[in-house]
Amino acid sequence: MTLIKVSARSRTAAVAGAIAGVMRDDSVAEVQAIGAGAVNQAIKAIVIAKRYLEEEGVDIICTPSFVEVNIGDQERTAIHLLVEPRPQ
Repeated sequence: MTLIKVSARSRTAAVAGAIAGVMRDDSVAEVQAIGAGAVNQAIKAIVIAKRYLEEEGVDIICTPSFVEVNIGDQERTAIHLLVEPRPQ
């Protein structure tokens, strides 16, 4: 699976395109964000990607969870968003 890292400065349309592209290739995408601004951008991107994929007949769902990541010498808590097709 491809991990898409989102920051507070990420362009939502670009992230949405990346999510849709990964979904087309792998059927599952992982999105990771640290901080309120990054989570905001990630959620907006998933909503836009959902619209892109609905045009192709693919309905997606998003499952959030917390993950611990190491950045430098610090352990940080990130939001991990698993994006996958809705079960039929």
